[in-house]
Amino acid sequence: MRVLIADDEALARRRLREMLQALEPPVEIVGEAGDGAAALALAREARPEIALLDIRMPGMDGIQAALRMGGIEPPPAIIFVTAYDDYALAAFDANAIAYLLKPVRAERLAAAMARARVLSRAQTELLREQLPALSVTHAGATRRIPLDEIICLRADSKYVEVCHEHGTALSDLSLKALEARYPGRFLRIHRNALVDPARIRELRRAGSGARLRLDGLEDWLEVSRRHLPGVRNTIRNLES
Repeated sequence: MRVLIADDEALARRRLREMLQALEPPVEIVGEAGDGAAALALAREARPEIALLDIRMPGMDGIQAALRMGGIEPPPAIIFVTAYDDYALAAFDANAIAYLLKPVRAERLAAAMARARVLSRAQTELLREQLPALSVTHAGATRRIPLDEIICLRADSKYVEVCHEHGTALSDLSLKALEARYPGRFLRIHRNALVDPARIRELRRAGSGARLRLDGLEDWLEVSRRHLPGVRNTIRNLES
């Protein structure tokens, strides 16, 4: 089994790594991360089968990272590891298969890993169907795009252009309607554009506003002067 570990404490990551390395059958640790954004990027690249996530991490927390990992093909099974016992409901909403309290006991970790190993393909498909997605039109057909795959949304005449990891499509919902439907999921950078804040890579000044570069998109997007403070604040929060 391919496993990813995410915790902002190096000692906690080392303890999990040592317990995982002692399991039978052995597991492959594909990487470690100290925050949710790094864990999400690593999950997209390494495609782990299981993600062990701390919940309280700087910037993007473990719950947010788990929800976005649900859009990865195939999604990893999520095991939360936390020092706090008040996140159980949120963990359930994030489709976690286990919720372990620190200090984690080896036998509880082994049981959670065993449960992850027998997660059937049918269960995985069911979890994927329950993930938030946007219905779009492409080549005359309607399909669902997982929110995690959407890079940005741009107003185009009476439609909204949906730029996603596999191309572009159209939605007949307005940007305002999309903001209301998925509160906090996208960041407004212009009256004509929303972006996935986790994909922000670079911000440059340009005239009275700025330009923004996103992971997965070649074009630079215009940031209006009105929305520039909010974009800067979001970047600071992601980096903290």
